[in-house]
Amino acid sequence: MELVDLYDENRVPLGRVAERHAKKAPGEYRMVVHVCIFNGLGQMLIQQRSPEKTIWPELWDVSIGGGVDAGETSRQGAVREVGEELGYDLDLIGLRPAVTVNFEGGFDDFFVVTRDLDLGDLRLQKEEVSDVRWATLEETLAMLENGQFIPYPPSFLRFLFEARGSFDFPTK
Repeated sequence: MELVDLYDENRVPLGRVAERHAKKAPGEYRMVVHVCIFNGLGQMLIQQRSPEKTIWPELWDVSIGGGVDAGETSRQGAVREVGEELGYDLDLIGLRPAVTVNFEGGFDDFFVVTRDLDLGDLRLQKEEVSDVRWATLEETLAMLENGQFIPYPPSFLRFLFEARGSFDFPTK
């Protein structure tokens, strides 16, 4: 059972935990993270979700996404998720989310970083990720239009591409 910390609408910890997928009471929210990894050519690493996923199976998504476990900060959750899903040790020390999106059940922190990763070095968690590739904004928007990408608003995907380099520290 995956436990998550609960927060109020102002993101103040309530000092309680709940099962990740359990229905939350009014005024209880959880934290989710996404990491958007770009390369030096301005392409975003995108992942194809595993066919076993209950939500959006086989659709493409940004580099990683997942829930923040109880006791973790969003940065710690992002680092853990990148390690689990891609087998990559991402250093986010000193980096804050580029944007936080409020959704019905909580807060979704998006980290935007630039790393020139060799896709052959990644170790994909098959229960979560079927495939990865680099994609331009135009390719990502075409996949969105064709129903192959998780249904983000197109303007939000444009924002993520435009935000690269603005919220990151030098590449390693």
